[in-house]
Amino acid sequence: MKRSFGYILAIALAAVAIASCSVVNNAIKSGDPQFAYQQALQLYEDQKWDKASTLFEACRHIYIGTPREDSLSYYNARCKFKEHRWDEAAMLLDDYRRKFARSPFIEDAEGMYALCHYYMSPPPERDQSMTTQAIIAITEFMSRYPQSENIDEFQEMIDHLTEKLMTKSYMNAYTYFKIGRYKSAIVAFKNAMKKYPESPHGEEMMYYTTVSAYRLAANSVESKQLDRYLAMLDHYYSFLDLYPESSHLKELERMAKEARNFIDKNRNTDGETL
Repeated sequence: MKRSFGYILAIALAAVAIASCSVVNNAIKSGDPQFAYQQALQLYEDQKWDKASTLFEACRHIYIGTPREDSLSYYNARCKFKEHRWDEAAMLLDDYRRKFARSPFIEDAEGMYALCHYYMSPPPERDQSMTTQAIIAITEFMSRYPQSENIDEFQEMIDHLTEKLMTKSYMNAYTYFKIGRYKSAIVAFKNAMKKYPESPHGEEMMYYTTVSAYRLAANSVESKQLDRYLAMLDHYYSFLDLYPESSHLKELERMAKEARNFIDKNRNTDGETL
């Protein structure tokens, strides 16, 4: 067993270039898995996460299928977490929670797993797939451990992540507006407001929806202008109802006046629109 352990550790040594660390090097040279494991725990207690992880990983193959595999796997994953190596930690923790569902460390492991996804969530400017995964992971944790002492903190994280999704949805819709695709912008803004009615960007989204509707009408062929100006007024009155003190009102009132003038000019003598 010692010979096999020494061979595994020798490979680990070459892979991670740890010759400069005397503690790790001595543990490897000892050929004693128990000694190496104890050294790994000491390095862990000393918060030398990278070196501790090296030894935990080197010992892992020896302890597969034994009671020690549980704690070894947990400590190794926690080392990655402490080093802020979120992707590696998440992979190890996901494997851990599937393999050791009855472990005394399981709640902490699943909490770290959720946190890894939270920390990997990118800014709103980037793809938000990871943000969605983080919300799922945190929600699952809260569902399984409703009595956790960290439950309020996790709820705040979900709020923060949801706000990112709101911002991303707003930014996607604004992109259509910015490039002059006003019909697409209207659809995107309306979908964003329907999906996130509590969005902090609500006023801006309704403003850009109204402006988009005005510009769409103004740039349309004559046969479509009347209906589109009427739709623009619908957006304007909805905005006015919700944001009567908005700084955008002066601009929108000017657009609404132009829309009403166009509609008045296109009514027939019976007062119906042509």
